[in-house]
Amino acid sequence: MRDKYLYLLLLPGMLLILLFRYVPMYGIIIAFQDFNIFQGMNDQEWVGFAQFSRLFHSPDFIEILRNTILISVYKLLCAFTIPVILSLLLNELRHVAFKRVTQSIIYLPHFISWVIFSGILISFLNPVDGMVNAIIEMFGGKPIDFLGDTRYFRSILVISDSYKEVGWGTIIYLAAISGVSPELYESARMDGANKARQMWHVTLPAIRPVIIILLILSLANILEAGFQQIYLLYSPLVYDVSDIIDTYVYRVGIQDANYSYATAAGLFKSVVAMVLIVSVNKIVKKAGQDGLW
Repeated sequence: MRDKYLYLLLLPGMLLILLFRYVPMYGIIIAFQDFNIFQGMNDQEWVGFAQFSRLFHSPDFIEILRNTILISVYKLLCAFTIPVILSLLLNELRHVAFKRVTQSIIYLPHFISWVIFSGILISFLNPVDGMVNAIIEMFGGKPIDFLGDTRYFRSILVISDSYKEVGWGTIIYLAAISGVSPELYESARMDGANKARQMWHVTLPAIRPVIIILLILSLANILEAGFQQIYLLYSPLVYDVSDIIDTYVYRVGIQDANYSYATAAGLFKSVVAMVLIVSVNKIVKKAGQDGLW
């Protein structure tokens, strides 16, 4: 009763989670059926694990799984380390106006949808009249179809994703850094520590719990390679290096109306994510750090 107003504030968020996360879980049974949209949910033909067997024995499965993991790992390495480094550097800025302008410029791409961001990227990388190829031709080079060349496509995905989302990561780390006691820095300075030593021995250990929690959450999404970004940028020319589970399921499962097949692939991703998040959390707890629970 004492905290009734806090629970009241919590209620809308809990209702949204219940409505959009838990209620749709009933649809998981589609993965074990041969779903037909003209029949009711309880009138479908049950096929057991046939959809999963079809997915795992698909000639494209190994390729799309490899692409998904590679792209996710590349994104994780960049999107996880760059915000930490950038937040440490921003924290050392003493010119308030310059710091605020820099932060605003870094945050801005996060609030632009992938539809708009991809359109801008396509315009810049267009092999006919794109700015990047115009610069290449200015220096005597030949135009490059960046989005149609398997040698460049993954790098473009990783770089554009890091550029777009790096600002959001720095917000979290800067908030954590702001909670570090100034007395710790004062003690470090009295011991003769320079700025680099202060960041290494004071700032990083202080924000380590936040880093660990975000790492656990990031590893749980290792099969989330970024459907919207890839779908807007890729083409059949780069399927070999860009076709991930989500795009494959969208083409084969949704567009071809194989709903059970699409649900089975989504459930497979969810199970892998659950196993990863539980396993990594246990490893972190055994190492003596605070996990998610």
